[in-house]
Amino acid sequence: MQLAGHRDEEAVRRFVEHFALTFSDMGVPRMPARVLAALMVAEQPGMTAAQISEWLRVSPAAVSGAVRYLIHVGMAVREPAPGSRRDLYKAAESSTYTSMIRSGIYRRFADMVHEGVEAVGDETSPAGARLAEMRDFFLFVQDEMSAAADRWEKIRAERQRRQPEG
Repeated sequence: MQLAGHRDEEAVRRFVEHFALTFSDMGVPRMPARVLAALMVAEQPGMTAAQISEWLRVSPAAVSGAVRYLIHVGMAVREPAPGSRRDLYKAAESSTYTSMIRSGIYRRFADMVHEGVEAVGDETSPAGARLAEMRDFFLFVQDEMSAAADRWEKIRAERQRRQPEG
């Protein structure tokens, strides 16, 4: 039985692998998913590539590619380590990934799919109708996700206001 407030390192490692497998099933490459999970469960505010490599028991090259991917998609950030020439990697805060939503990522998919609608002629053919429905779905998702991101930021700000300083 787990005691409240007690960190179970074996359970943490199992969680990291489960997290990575689940994200991999959703299309995120496995190693970046493992690195993101490691950053999420780290008690320290950031980890160097060497620390990530050691904790995950993988090569530095694997970590390098993974953090590059995570930074590119906005799921991690790189900051200089104080008093060192090394960089610290951190999981992105929710404001980072909500800004990705607001940047119009789904609208970009919709615009790209619309090119297909035009390429097949218009929305009246079976192919055009399928593509138009996909485009409209991405536009719908963009609007809904943007609204959800706005609501989340309000909830997050309220939580931060209520947290005692420490």
